Amino acid sequence: MPQLVELIQVYGVLIVFGIVLVEQFGLPIPAYPILIVAGALSVEADVSWQLVWLAAISACLICDVFWFRAGRFYGKRILRLLCKISLSPDSCVNQTEDRFSRFGVKSLLVSKFIPGFNTIAAPLSGAMGVAPKPFLLYAVTGAALWSGVGILLGAWFHDSVDDVLDILSTMGSTALVVVASVLGLFIAFKYAERRRHRSRSGAERIEMAELLALIDSGAQPVLIDARSLTAQDLEAPIPGALIFRACEPGKLMASLDRKREIVVYCSCPDDVTAAQVAHQFAANGFRRVRALKGGLDAWNGRGDVTSSLDPAPC
Repeated sequence: MPQLVELIQVYGVLIVFGIVLVEQFGLPIPAYPILIVAGALSVEADVSWQLVWLAAISACLICDVFWFRAGRFYGKRILRLLCKISLSPDSCVNQTEDRFSRFGVKSLLVSKFIPGFNTIAAPLSGAMGVAPKPFLLYAVTGAALWSGVGILLGAWFHDSVDDVLDILSTMGSTALVVVASVLGLFIAFKYAERRRHRSRSGAERIEMAELLALIDSGAQPVLIDARSLTAQDLEAPIPGALIFRACEPGKLMASLDRKREIVVYCSCPDDVTAAQVAHQFAANGFRRVRALKGGLDAWNGRGDVTSSLDPAPC
């Protein structure tokens, strides 16, 4: 631990830059502790808080620009990829789209303070066609606020941080085990949270081939689009599908025959949002409701098959 403190004192800027860069690219390595330690050391040790702040902002900006351009060129695909590799629950894309549609590019001011939102906000800005200048303005301001708060907390509570560092210093190599254990527990907790979220979102699925067979047989299943309104701007819904968020859910369910086949779809990993909406229908007496496995991607990739659906009123 004394060596770690010495490394931060000598290479503080580079260490902060590297850890923030890795975290902003989506890896589950919390960067805030190193910002707090650097802020505490800047009070009495030879660590420049200005350089640490600039390094953190630069790391954030590099990642934000990268993900912004990825979102601009790859759109929804990069969002699904990020949510698959993220340890946040699989609904992170859908929740972020809702926040972004409410506040627009200004949401970048606080996105780094919100788990899940941080990873998705920059590529979503690119996918939604936000102009580069306002994106850079809000991205830089948001990065400055996020990193500045961490450094300020360290400086404000530097006595407490120093006490913790002193305790770790007396522990020798045991301190490294403690730090590694805490990081491991953090990752394990996030993983367990994701698994728990998936288990709560379990619902019966229907394969694309089975859905097409239902349509061709004249069963006239009702398709429900469970995506966010922002997602619908990125990709058109299935023709004839009802938009779940377009009206009050109770009113929508009251307009449908509970004996009809209900198929709910979304465009998020593991069809989580579709499964959640399917549960709502089942709780309201619909017994033939399933989530479409693969969601909108499965429908768009069905080949040259053409099937017509009659929309039901909201």
